[in-house]
Amino acid sequence: MESGRRAGAGEEAGPAALRRTLTFRDLVVYGLLFIAPMAPVGIFGTLQAKSHGAITLVYVVATAAMAFTAYSYAQMVRVAPRAGSVYTYARVGLGDGAGFVAGWMAMLDYLLIPAVAYLFSGIALHALVPSVHQWVWTALAVVVTTLLNLWGVRTAAVVGFVVLAMELAVLLVFVGAAGYVLVTEGARRGWSEPFLGAGAFSPVAVLAAVSVAVLSFLGFDAIASFAEESAGGVSRVARAVLTCLVVAGVLFAVQTYLAALLAPVSAAELAARPGEQGAAFYATAEAAAGPWLGQLVAASKAIGAAFAALAGQAAAGRLLFAMARDRRLPGAMAEVDARRGVPRRALLGAAVVTLVAAVWAARRDDGLDQLSSVVNVGALTAFGLLHASVIGWFRFRARERAGVPGVLRHVVVPLLGLAVVGAVLVAASPTAQAVGGCWLAVGLVWLAVQYGRRSRAGGAGPGEGGAAG
Repeated sequence: MESGRRAGAGEEAGPAALRRTLTFRDLVVYGLLFIAPMAPVGIFGTLQAKSHGAITLVYVVATAAMAFTAYSYAQMVRVAPRAGSVYTYARVGLGDGAGFVAGWMAMLDYLLIPAVAYLFSGIALHALVPSVHQWVWTALAVVVTTLLNLWGVRTAAVVGFVVLAMELAVLLVFVGAAGYVLVTEGARRGWSEPFLGAGAFSPVAVLAAVSVAVLSFLGFDAIASFAEESAGGVSRVARAVLTCLVVAGVLFAVQTYLAALLAPVSAAELAARPGEQGAAFYATAEAAAGPWLGQLVAASKAIGAAFAALAGQAAAGRLLFAMARDRRLPGAMAEVDARRGVPRRALLGAAVVTLVAAVWAARRDDGLDQLSSVVNVGALTAFGLLHASVIGWFRFRARERAGVPGVLRHVVVPLLGLAVVGAVLVAASPTAQAVGGCWLAVGLVWLAVQYGRRSRAGGAGPGEGGAAG
């Protein structure tokens, strides 16, 4: 059976159109799966040490900072309701070349974040079953979730909803257990410490921790990748992006506040003993209610990480599909499976890259450090181009003549978002900056080759112009 046909560049529908089957709940589920409701678990100790104990304030500030990016997504998804997310938006708002760069940088994020999540799952499962090497568990997680994505977006969404419900149930158990201990035994730390820190309050320390905490939110933007598969139109996608960010911010603030109050190890001790930072949340859960709670949180983290990767892999497939449809990547990835309605080859391409990266990291002692150090640069660069695309579209291409409200929405908010993104990029590790720079250089070379081919062909080529459909 024929798997589908490629659409010409710039087509909004046609043989390569995706099926509109996702509800508002499905969109929020995908976003929360990618973020993971208990995302702070893995970096709780690190943020405690960096912020001098003011971890809840860190997440409040990080949520506010990411709200600028969420708002820009909500603006652009109404302008260009197509698969491809930031690639499509930058292409519409800034032009074809900028769109390619945005998509290319986002691709680094969309391919490596799932790899890190798969690795987290493999490490956790290896701890439960040490006789099976963690790279085997990692590879198995990739295979299982890839099959679910190939089965169809609705099937993946339904399974994802079950997993998300499980994660939320475990989080509820933790909140309940922590609340019981606080009522019966009291807090180990001061009630204001999660907001003000231990000792003298340090704004510099809080901001340094925010640059790490924003990584917990990477993935909520994946919702925009499903714009062509939303059954309720673009307003539903925009609302889902904002809803996902708010829900995640509340969940992060609540769990970190409770954990910080019950932490058996102080922020200063964690700073002095960095080897204990990774397991700090599990140690807190065990100290609060016993080993059973620590093991329950760990098991939930293992399963949740794999399905966070499922959502990330699905988003990566849609990005590759959109870029291939515009002839920015090999056209074979622009095919849609006629039976399942998914971009099968794009999904498989994303799965192969993710599998190689995840297994490579799982077989190295320093694999997690190497992989996790570079996941943020691609996304943050793409976020910067997203904010610029809002200004480019509304103020220059669409020539909006709005008053003060329009200036606030389409100039001030994107500029504030750009400032946040720039600050986090500056704070990124030298390794991450180097890898991001090399990836960008390769993308620019590929873009130059494409323009060279078009010039020899005597035309601008397909996809040029970045018009909204």
